[in-house]
Amino acid sequence: MVDAISLEIFRSALTAIAEEMGAVLMRSSYSPNIKERRDFSCALFDARGRLVAQAAHIPVHLGSMPDSVAEALVAFDHFAPGDIIALNDPFLGGTHLPDITLIAPIFVEVEEEQRLIGFAANRAHHADVGGMAPGSMPLATEIYQEGLIIPPLKLWEAGQPNRALLALLLRNVRTPDERRGDLAAQVAANRTAARRLQELVDRWGLAALEEHVEALIDYAARMARATIAAIPDGCYRFTDYLDDDGVTGEGIPIAVTVTVRGSELTVDFTGSAPQVRGNVNTVASVARSATYYVVRCLMPEDAPMNHGTFAPVTVIAPRGSVVNARPPAAVAQGNVETSQRLVDAIFGALAQALPEVVPAASQGTMNNIAAGGIDPRTQQPFAYYETMGGGMGARPGLDGLSGVHTHMSNTLNTPVEAFEYAYPMRVTRYALRDGSGGAGQARGGDGLVREIRFEAPAEVTLLTERRRLPPYGLQGGEPGRCGENWLYRRDGEVTLLPGKVHFRAEPGDRLVIASPGGGGWGQAPAPALAAAEGA
Repeated sequence: MVDAISLEIFRSALTAIAEEMGAVLMRSSYSPNIKERRDFSCALFDARGRLVAQAAHIPVHLGSMPDSVAEALVAFDHFAPGDIIALNDPFLGGTHLPDITLIAPIFVEVEEEQRLIGFAANRAHHADVGGMAPGSMPLATEIYQEGLIIPPLKLWEAGQPNRALLALLLRNVRTPDERRGDLAAQVAANRTAARRLQELVDRWGLAALEEHVEALIDYAARMARATIAAIPDGCYRFTDYLDDDGVTGEGIPIAVTVTVRGSELTVDFTGSAPQVRGNVNTVASVARSATYYVVRCLMPEDAPMNHGTFAPVTVIAPRGSVVNARPPAAVAQGNVETSQRLVDAIFGALAQALPEVVPAASQGTMNNIAAGGIDPRTQQPFAYYETMGGGMGARPGLDGLSGVHTHMSNTLNTPVEAFEYAYPMRVTRYALRDGSGGAGQARGGDGLVREIRFEAPAEVTLLTERRRLPPYGLQGGEPGRCGENWLYRRDGEVTLLPGKVHFRAEPGDRLVIASPGGGGWGQAPAPALAAAEGA
């Protein structure tokens, strides 16, 4: 019997399992990108592959992970206890190659019989998966340059590791020990979920669990429909632009039409640019993920996020476009940069329907930094990857936050102590970028400034956006300031770097990254007459 109290108990229990998965993954991982920055996500699915519960992790991971589980169900018609499927292929449910997803079927014992009741899945960004540049975020023009591609494969089978496959994976990365440790942490996270679900079944029974899962999915669908029904019916259009693709200097349009009809919402990206040579292309799962994220932002804060949330939402992403590229397109930036612009475009359209609800554009980039070389302290390869926070867009009546990760990124920074311990680099400046938020009735949040000094030769890649086209303001608010990337060579040469660039750094060189500010919201009040006369 499902009632309001029991529904909340099961919802909280399932969410707690996903959160505990994340705690296990974070605490047992090896790389700073996972341990310190928490660049991972965890979720639970039922036996049909429907999302049941997720932790409050990274939106771009969580909205696309159902496609990974769906591909695993297509690839295998039989699962056994102890199986773990690995994949990172963006064209088979992944996002970009550094994001490796591990999916474990969950069997529970019911009346001395093992029953498949669902799947635990987690996705973690590995700091290197091979490819043409350390960090596996290169300025690529085809996916084969970006790293090792893993279709759905059983990395563990019936509880035993596939040692040949593991050896193949580790031989093709720059930091195999770190990768081995992070994969083991992902396995541990999924096994934690299996134990906790067995405890849930032991306490409440399988029938009660399945009944409440159906009720939770129905409840999320009702809340999503109610949220959409509160938006005025109509077609709302908006076009935003990526700065460039890293190959040509041309802006790349992301066009969207949001159509609201009663409790149904359609997001159509027809009119967006065709896929491009550079790696700002993205796959359909990321376009869906960005759309689901925006819908979830409009819902009540305590609304569940599961398969039901997606039910009233339709996403149209034309095949062969920059939002649904065909292989072998390069896609490394699509997951991190284009996903942010998809959110900006959807919010820009919805601001016409909900002017007193939708915030101005946030920084619109993850400010990706990847670097690698040989650490002189250990004589071993190192691979560093990180994203940087910036300004949040101002909201109706509220200033944007400063120096935070926004929208499709929900990670942390690497603490300076952990950064300098792990890599032959030093942080020589880290501060808010005062005045970079757009002016308005509510002011956009400020970006960050970080300066890194290299202590060893390194190959460095920057994948950043909003260096040419600023984050927009809304309802009369001013745009935020564009970001900037500067390289100070040890011989005194100073270069303003493009937003997407690869270069070799030498000891003593310094890299300065200034992230964008958020857009302002509302017309800024006119200065007082006395103040004007005094000026």
